[in-house]
Amino acid sequence: MKYSLVAALLFQSTVVLGDLFPIHFRAPTAAHFLDIVRNDTFDFGCRPIAHPTDDGHFTLHALLTEEQIAHVQHEYQYASEISIHREVDKRQERATAPIGTGDRFKAGTVSPVGLGTQATGATIASIMNVAEINSATTALVNNFGVGSVTLPYKTFNGATQKAFFVGAGTDKSAYRLYLSAGVHARERGGPDNLIYWISDLVAANKANTGLKYGSKSYTAAQVKSVLAAGIVFFPLVNPDGVTYDQSSGSLWRKNRNTKSGTSGSSIGVDINRNFDFLWNFKKFFAPGEAPASTSPSSEVFAGTAAASESETKNHVSVYDSFPKLRWFMDIHSAAGDILYSWGDDENQSTSTTMNFQNSAYDGKRGPVGDTAYKEYAPAADVTAIKGVAAKTVAAMSAVGGRRYQAMQAVGLYATSGATDDYAYSRQWAKAGANKVYGFTMEFGYSTNFYPTASEFNQNILDTNAGFMDWALAAIGVGLN
Repeated sequence: MKYSLVAALLFQSTVVLGDLFPIHFRAPTAAHFLDIVRNDTFDFGCRPIAHPTDDGHFTLHALLTEEQIAHVQHEYQYASEISIHREVDKRQERATAPIGTGDRFKAGTVSPVGLGTQATGATIASIMNVAEINSATTALVNNFGVGSVTLPYKTFNGATQKAFFVGAGTDKSAYRLYLSAGVHARERGGPDNLIYWISDLVAANKANTGLKYGSKSYTAAQVKSVLAAGIVFFPLVNPDGVTYDQSSGSLWRKNRNTKSGTSGSSIGVDINRNFDFLWNFKKFFAPGEAPASTSPSSEVFAGTAAASESETKNHVSVYDSFPKLRWFMDIHSAAGDILYSWGDDENQSTSTTMNFQNSAYDGKRGPVGDTAYKEYAPAADVTAIKGVAAKTVAAMSAVGGRRYQAMQAVGLYATSGATDDYAYSRQWAKAGANKVYGFTMEFGYSTNFYPTASEFNQNILDTNAGFMDWALAAIGVGLN
């Protein structure tokens, strides 16, 4: 069933973000949005999320062009269930957090210092530029003995990528926690959040002290426990895209591969739709579902083949280098959620044959609320991942009072080829692969990809407390 939109727009601002306007849809139920989110040309951020409002309705945030707004108006001009509202852009009222200039880490000789080891009220002035991300991680290697792995594939623009490891010595089979950031270029601050957390851990461990993020405190013993679990981190998955976004301010999401298009939005692949999990969605999903796109101009273009992109291949290679990883977190913005597998359909724990590898269910996956297909996950796994997600959300919410929620990744609509589902699927899809529980952290406010300086610092506090409780909860569930 197709729902309709109020024709009139509430124009509260004339600000344009590139050629995109921040808007939100409003409707009585989340189900009203289903037809909207199946449009694979609309930009819903990382994934469409229906947020409940205090008056019992729901909102769905998006970034749309004027042409798309006009299309929506025309398509639904005779109905009243859904309204669309243009938002005041807070980034125009207060300047966005600046991107660093130069190199504050002095070619890897000066270590980054996180907020958890500084006095309450301390702030970080600017977001790291790409060179600074490389310099900051080099400083962690030089000054704290963090290990590094040069990944096998160069990006389309020729960047060499590295992952890093800390806490469990030189035996790569001793590492259990894996975190990545910077998959989507415009989601500013993700690499910073991860690097500053690692900086806090190693500095606190060296000083034998604890950490404090807002109202959340952690003991020296907890710091040592998290490090002992062995942390692998890949802080900048998409360096080409981040370089372009930081120079253009264009809300760029994808990488910069020009093989499928050489101009405008046709450039690039969405790395978070490129992993080898139900990648060929035209085959695996029900007709009408749009978990990704085959159009190079789409923000969710899945690429020309599963793992076609160097960034994807490098991300996957980390699992081969560290074969006993158990817990994975991919860091994104902006929705205020912790998401857990599965993302292709709703979970069920009764039918083992109803699973992503069973071709009998091809063409049935994706629709939420039906009975034709639901993705199998063992009941014990579901209990474990829900418990860890709940503790992570509680920590993030406690820091500064923002509201975060935990939810299954399928949300309003299905996804294919995502990092978290790929991580969890490996135990069945790849012979000998370890079980890895997959999560996505969406920090910040909906579609607020360019935070203000104040929001940037709050994001660091929120995520770093979230990482701590995620790791501690994972340790509690089990690392082997």
